[in-house]
Amino acid sequence: MDALSDAIIAMHVGRPHANHHELRAPWGMRFTADRGGAFHIVLQGSCWLLPPHGAPAIRLGTGDVVFLHGAGTHGLADSPASPLTEFDLGRQGAWPSGDGELATVLCGAYLLDGGRTHPLMSEVPPVVHLPARLGRHPSLRAAVDLLADEMGRARPGAAAIVPALLDALLLYILRAWFEERAEEPAAGGWTMALADPAIAAALSAIHSAPDRQWTVAALGARAGLSRAAFAHRFATLVGQPPLTYLTWWRMTIAARLLRESDTPLHAVARQTGYSSDVAFAAAFKREHGITPGRYRAVHEQPRDSGARRGA
Repeated sequence: MDALSDAIIAMHVGRPHANHHELRAPWGMRFTADRGGAFHIVLQGSCWLLPPHGAPAIRLGTGDVVFLHGAGTHGLADSPASPLTEFDLGRQGAWPSGDGELATVLCGAYLLDGGRTHPLMSEVPPVVHLPARLGRHPSLRAAVDLLADEMGRARPGAAAIVPALLDALLLYILRAWFEERAEEPAAGGWTMALADPAIAAALSAIHSAPDRQWTVAALGARAGLSRAAFAHRFATLVGQPPLTYLTWWRMTIAARLLRESDTPLHAVARQTGYSSDVAFAAAFKREHGITPGRYRAVHEQPRDSGARRGA
């Protein structure tokens, strides 16, 4: 297990969705803000991203990928001056457009739990633009090609393949952004934590076995550092001491189990490293403000409710 994968798995709820559009200028789409993230990929031609809050428009070329999260309402159009029509998942038929230059785009959305955002996501900007560059991020490009091929024509198995590709795409986008950020001289925080072999080893240990009775010394040994050196480096890069992060992650796992499964409370406690139900309940209440049983009653929801709005 690794921190990036687990961070997305912990936040991810519902099924992602995507739409394939062939559009001729003039055209414009407005995507209403909702909890989660959205992506846009230009497969052919060019267009403009109109970011939230009046930020300057961004020109997108063939192969460009954009990811937005927690950013607010945004637009996509052939020109910054084109009027925008509200995007609606239930809309039938082709999107309204003219007879000008052709653009082919993939637009999709993820439903993410903003109430328990992993701290590494705090470093990801509201708008991530990954321009197409020869030789850069081949795995991301391969995922885009596969997704475009599946959505460009109806074939058996697509209903299962497309959601899996969308999940992979989100991880490829974030991995690409972290890799690019790590190349910057001023990079720090979680960007460097994921790139630091010692801290990455400790994070992998925590995420692989959150139920283990970890100590700072034991995690330091996994990292190949002395207790003091490890504690200092971990806190500097991750933003909190090792055992504080361990508790935070355990409570994140516990909340997800309570929301999305029927696992008994005592089993949730054991899976998150607590041999005592009382100790688990106390730790959970400190983190979430309510008892585990009450949390489950408040947050229980239909399985795989899916996304209703977004890109």
